[in-house]
Amino acid sequence: MSIVLAYSGGLDTSVALHWLRERYQTDVIAYCADVGQVEDLDTVAERAMASGAKDVIVEDVRERFLTDFAMPAMAAGAAYEGKYLLAAPLSRPLIAQRLVEVAREHGADTVAHGATGKGNDQVRFYTSVRALAPELRVSAPVIDWELTSRRSEVAYAEKHGIDVGASKSTPYSIDTNIWGTSIECGDLDRIDQAPPADAWQITASAQEAPDERLVLEIEFERGVPVAIDGTRMDLVPLVSQLSGLAAAHGVGRTEILESRIVGFKSRGIYESPAATVLHAARSDLEALVLDRETLHHKRSFSERYAELVYYGYWFSDLRRALDAYCSTLAARMTGSVVVELYKGGLRCVGRTSEEFGRYDLGLADYEEGDTFDRTAGAGFAYCWALPLVPSGPMAPGTAGSRGRAR
Repeated sequence: MSIVLAYSGGLDTSVALHWLRERYQTDVIAYCADVGQVEDLDTVAERAMASGAKDVIVEDVRERFLTDFAMPAMAAGAAYEGKYLLAAPLSRPLIAQRLVEVAREHGADTVAHGATGKGNDQVRFYTSVRALAPELRVSAPVIDWELTSRRSEVAYAEKHGIDVGASKSTPYSIDTNIWGTSIECGDLDRIDQAPPADAWQITASAQEAPDERLVLEIEFERGVPVAIDGTRMDLVPLVSQLSGLAAAHGVGRTEILESRIVGFKSRGIYESPAATVLHAARSDLEALVLDRETLHHKRSFSERYAELVYYGYWFSDLRRALDAYCSTLAARMTGSVVVELYKGGLRCVGRTSEEFGRYDLGLADYEEGDTFDRTAGAGFAYCWALPLVPSGPMAPGTAGSRGRAR
């Protein structure tokens, strides 16, 4: 038996690595996915080796994360319960996928994670691994072990000389990646009070944001952002640059009392500056290039897609089918959107699509010489109203009320 552990270098996974090795007397391979977190991953790797890992794999998967997970979710307009842009949940199926691949490469029969029994992630890791490799065992040491609190984990780490960095000093549970930051626990659990100022990690408050508006033009090709203000970039540098700009202007803060997978409510605050701007800009572009019926139908399943991500059903047939639907529509998603950022606010103030735009000024304006046939409007309104007209011999405006035989 050998184990591949999803390793972050924090308290839970650092203790879990040592505990797994001791409990099962087996080799543990620490796998750390670089999804754009703020931690020094060289230090994380050193910490894993010091805790007894047989091997440590640190892998930059930011491009894969954005291309294969964040972009499809953005295309679907996925925001859980209308607010949460799912930065952490989107990273879990990718990490689970790599755990499975690494386990197969190294002949391991078990993968493990550091999620708790109360959290959503233990469900996401389990469902993803089961979908990809049902033959593998999924170990959740934080659920299985005898340690019953964060304090007891710290005591275990001190007893065994395990370096957990600053994990034992922060009152919050923080998860970061290139798409956003999640913050929970501590004083945030007091839902009758505003989030403490120190809970926010990367965004400026509206009061601290610059007094000048920032106007940016975001260019999309087939639904994927490719340029800011005319400068073309790959996804990783584009999202990183946009995140810094938007965060400085206080854009991307969200607070939500969310419905967890396991059934209870919890408060979370989230910072997704780049994701917030890109979601808004892409949605605005959709309004320009899609016809009404397609636009409304596509938006009708955005919440369902978000639920699939949040619930750990990334590797479901339904998610794949919805991605195929969105991929078809993406053929029209080429154009640019101008956004304005100001003291935490975000507005889309201009949009163009030379090839696919459906806006016709000649139809939309009310000036002389427009191309709309006004005489057709009355007939259209008459037909449009027919489903609402009461039927019967006394119904005004019907053929029967005018004495004509039916």
